[in-house]
Amino acid sequence: MSQDVPGAGDAPQPRDQPDWWSPSDHVSDDSEAPSEQPSSEQPSSEPPSSEPPSFEQPSFEQPSFEQPPFEQSPFEQSQQLPWPHDVTDATDATETTEPLTVPQSWRAGGDGLGRPRRSRGLPAGLVVAITVVVALVAGLLGGAAGAWWVQRAGSSPNRSVSLPAPTSGSTARSSTTVAGVAQKVLPSVVSIEVRGADGAGTGSGFVVRPDGYIVTNNHVVAGAADGGTITVVFADGSHESAKVVGRDASYDLAALKVSRTGLSPLSFGDSDSVVVGDEVIAIGAPLGLQGTVTTGIVSALNRPVSAGEDENDPAFINAIQTDAAINPGNSGGPLVNLKGEVIAVNSAIARVPGTGDLGAQSGNIGLGFAIPSQQARRTVQELIQTGKARHPVIGVILDRSYTGEGVRVAPSAQDGQAPVTPGGPADQAGIKPGDVITEFNGRPMSDSDALVVAIRAQAPGDTVKLTVRSGGRERTVTMTLQASSD
Repeated sequence: MSQDVPGAGDAPQPRDQPDWWSPSDHVSDDSEAPSEQPSSEQPSSEPPSSEPPSFEQPSFEQPSFEQPPFEQSPFEQSQQLPWPHDVTDATDATETTEPLTVPQSWRAGGDGLGRPRRSRGLPAGLVVAITVVVALVAGLLGGAAGAWWVQRAGSSPNRSVSLPAPTSGSTARSSTTVAGVAQKVLPSVVSIEVRGADGAGTGSGFVVRPDGYIVTNNHVVAGAADGGTITVVFADGSHESAKVVGRDASYDLAALKVSRTGLSPLSFGDSDSVVVGDEVIAIGAPLGLQGTVTTGIVSALNRPVSAGEDENDPAFINAIQTDAAINPGNSGGPLVNLKGEVIAVNSAIARVPGTGDLGAQSGNIGLGFAIPSQQARRTVQELIQTGKARHPVIGVILDRSYTGEGVRVAPSAQDGQAPVTPGGPADQAGIKPGDVITEFNGRPMSDSDALVVAIRAQAPGDTVKLTVRSGGRERTVTMTLQASSD
């Protein structure tokens, strides 16, 4: 049956297609397949024997309406192509096949249905974002590189430049300055190293006589006093073995002797003339750091301090309080005024309440205590002369359970000892058991320790005045202090 194939100049006619039709689904029927030969000639019914057999498609009645030519798929972009299943030779196809016209929609590209082909590139928004990020990174890198180059160019060393020579100076200082006082005092201050049965420790001391006598605290040398070694290290680094000449636990003072002469002693100043606010300098070996100088002021006077390491025989000090930094190792070193005179011997430091007692290991918190020079000089002189010191007493036993105003004499005997020593200074002044002492030499007494240290600050034979309350009446009595019998 013949079929109509539109010529190159004929316009394609629309036809209805089912919904599932697509250009890639080729329907092989006689209506769409062009004949291999012109319509006037019929193809041979049998193929040549040398070629494989071919299969003819069955024919069917052509619809009464005209069909448009079969449209090419998008991937066939040539305007004139032969039918692939009818081509046996390229030359023959050119000669025998009617040229086809490609629709305009296919030439413009698309999906074969006249719709524009979808782009498979990155979304436009993502492209813009990437571009911005790249631009920012490039800007940062460029700025950093520029800054580095500028810095490098500007920091190139000019090795031909010479620095100005320092101006000449002098280490001489006025004798009234801290530096001047330190230069004067440091050669006379020593460090003390102690080794004994209880271990090792360090402290400080100072020379008081050119023939080798040195002052320190009793608690510094107590561990080696009855067996052990004591080494004195001088400011120039030289060492000397030392021995204890005398010591007193209740005053917390000791005198040492080294086999060296020609030493530079320090002078004692008058501690009675010291007032609160005076500038002071502490020198010693805190924590073993020899030759350490710290400064401060006199913070208070007449502080009753119980120091020392012997709980059975504590030291009672009528101390000078200072805020000069004093740490473990400063014990036994001098506290001097701006004349370089010793006004006190550093002895104790306070600890934060709840962390220990006075005299225990602690760090500086601005509360240091020193033995006044008047008491220290008198005691050390006795230790050098006799090996022991005398203690002034008034001859009473104090009631430490009393919490009222003043200090009360015990109302009854304590451990078999009478509250008032018969024939003692208090007995001779008319003080009775149960009397309350409210003042000592015009200074109010607040507790037992305050009265004890006030008495210990005196010397045997000194005359003192006490205000005493007895039976609701107060009176002032005078007495002469005696030395204790122990």
